Parts: sequence; C-alpha cells; structure tokens
Amino acid sequence: MPRRILFLGPPGAGKGTQAAMLASALAVPHISTGVMLRDAVEAGTDLGREVAGIMEAGDLVSDDLVVAIVDERLAQDDARCGYLLDGFPRNVAQANALDDAVTDAIGTVVLLDVDTDELVGRLLARAQQEGRADDNEETIRRRLEVYHAETAPLIDFYGDVVLTIDGVGSIDDVFSRIALALAR
Repeated sequence: MPRRILFLGPPGAGKGTQAAMLASALAVPHISTGVMLRDAVEAGTDLGREVAGIMEAGDLVSDDLVVAIVDERLAQDDARCGYLLDGFPRNVAQANALDDAVTDAIGTVVLLDVDTDELVGRLLARAQQEGRADDNEETIRRRLEVYHAETAPLIDFYGDVVLTIDGVGSIDDVFSRIALALAR
C-alpha cells in the first residue's frame, strides 16, 4: 500500500530532517518544495530568478508556480509507491489543488509542534551554520507570521489524519516519536 505522508510545522520545526529520515526508512521519495526552489535559485534558472526576491523577503511563492512544480514531481515513477511531502501544501488552496491532482489522498499528516522561541533560536543558529541569507531574525518572524496565517489552517483541513508530534529534543528522539505514532 502506498504511503503518502505530509509533514507540517512552522519553519525550523525539523520537517526536512525528519522527512528525509522517514523517506529513507520507507524507501519513498522526500519531496521538498523548499529544496526544489532553492536549487532553482542557485542554478539561476528562469524559475529561480522569478522566486529569488520572493523568498528573500520571506514571502511565499505563488500557488500556481508551486502546484505546477509539485504536479510535475508527483508524476515521476518513483512517487507511485508513495512519497513524503515537505513544504507543500502551504495553504488550503494548495491542498485543494493537490486533492484535484492526485487520485490517492494524503493518508497521514505529521505535525511537528515546536514553540516560537525555540524556532527562532534554531533558525538563527542555522543561518550562522549554513550562511542562509533568508534566515535573519526579521525574516524569521515574518515567515512564522505567514505560517500561522497561511499554513496552520491545514491542521483543521486534514483533521483526523493529523498526528501531532513534540518536535523538541534530539533528532533521534523526535524520529522515534514519529515512528511510534505511525506504527499505531
């Protein structure tokens, strides 16, 4: 049975790290729109140039662009047996577009729960370690505001398939919580 899992949580909650680990364990692709968009910016593609300024301001890339990118990715052969989505959908309109585009609905939503002070600290530390220009305190706070306004409503949208996981602790501890919740 294919596994179609969505990771939700605010920026800095650990979605990418945990999704990559789980995708490896389940042998399904980890589909991260953030990674796809950052790669496009770095490569200087038309899409990359179009979204660079949007991302640097901490705003979200338009639904049409992101939906097109994800639709194309989900059509690839390796996604037939399942996938983990990280960074998409980011709002209810994108969730509806996903429902329209795929025949099998998301089966599980993993929501990583982390408080704001912890998130800001993590993102500032990541900015220093990775030199990410989009992670300064002003942009971080803006991204958190956008998350609460645009993405958090997905928790209600997906309702019964949401598993809330405490996202604070070591990477391995959080992964163990996710694996245990999925095994139930």
